[in-house]
Amino acid sequence: MTLQEIKKIVKTYQANIVLLIGVILISLLSFAMRYIVARSYYGPPLELETFEIIENKEL
Repeated sequence: MTLQEIKKIVKTYQANIVLLIGVILISLLSFAMRYIVARSYYGPPLELETFEIIENKEL
């Protein structure tokens, strides 16, 4: 395959190539952000408290 043929193929599918590269970059960025957030969060587990509601019948 010659350089001229490669240039012709790239020109023909330029929009699809750009779209594919964009999708790959966005996917990698979202994976990296989630990985960083998951590694940096080592907080204590949540503790849930329950409360009793006492009705005041005098009112």
